[in-house]
Amino acid sequence: MARNSMRTTALGFLAAALAAALAAGPAAGGGAAVGQRPKLPADLGGLAGPFDLGGPIRPEVRYYVQTTDYISFGFDGRRTGITTYVVKMKVMPAALAGKAGDEYAVREFSVITGGGKVETIPALAGWTYVFKVGGSGRDEKGQVLGIPQDKFAGLVTDAERTISPVASYPIYNSFIDFHAFNDEFARPAAGGAGIQALRTIGQTVRHASAFSEPPVSLGSGIKEGSVFRNGDVRLTFKGIGLVDGAVCAVIGYDSGESTLTMIMPQPGGQDIVTEGGSQYAGDIYIDLGARWVRKVTMDEHVVTETRLPAGASGAPGQKFPAYTVRHLLTRMVSRDEFEK
Repeated sequence: MARNSMRTTALGFLAAALAAALAAGPAAGGGAAVGQRPKLPADLGGLAGPFDLGGPIRPEVRYYVQTTDYISFGFDGRRTGITTYVVKMKVMPAALAGKAGDEYAVREFSVITGGGKVETIPALAGWTYVFKVGGSGRDEKGQVLGIPQDKFAGLVTDAERTISPVASYPIYNSFIDFHAFNDEFARPAAGGAGIQALRTIGQTVRHASAFSEPPVSLGSGIKEGSVFRNGDVRLTFKGIGLVDGAVCAVIGYDSGESTLTMIMPQPGGQDIVTEGGSQYAGDIYIDLGARWVRKVTMDEHVVTETRLPAGASGAPGQKFPAYTVRHLLTRMVSRDEFEK
């Protein structure tokens, strides 16, 4: 009886918060499709939907902190190393910035090695760019999600440590991840194969990015022909929850069985080739009132084999297996926390 009472209280609180968010209307960033609001069923307090997850975003400045852990494991199951990448991003909507797309500004990018030593990358502090990408997922220069690749060449930390071209990839990929979740999965996709198709809890849609093969080449360190092949990417409307007091749609995503190939050139014209498999999954929390992404989680498991070039004597090259786990957390934060 106590358990049922607690459940009823929690449901009542959530329903009341949801009703308040929807009642705010489009002028405050809430509401559903143009000219229509979801009716709130008396039995579930509006939790049954339908919802409009593809509506316009409230045009306000937003602040985010994204943390990504890269954890290496041996095949005996023991952890062998960890590197953490942290980026602070300010988002200025196009309507406020007066630009062709939303303007993103990096306050700081940090690299934490072994869970202790912290280094920042001065070249990325204060960097701004406009996010504008076509239906292909690339800009007019062919850059994935429009992220300028030349910004990641010759990076040096505040400790004057030069970051190799290959080691620059996780830094570059932090921005790919941020936009993939915030601007691809969380925004409407062409042809209806996106979040706008999810109207009620329990629905699943195959996302437009399913079975796509975005390139993962980067400068001189990772050659053209390097690709990440998405599996059967699905989005699922898992339920309604609260993040920092805001009522959010909880959207689960799963990449399916994905594969990757990375080709790294070596002196003498030979290449190091890494091939493997990946599966990433997580949740995106979308504010039902403002349509902002308030939180993203991701867990990815990657198994690879790296093949070195054959020796000068014709001996076969060595092969090295690896197992890496990535944990990502993106949070919308206050301006005060952002500027700390």
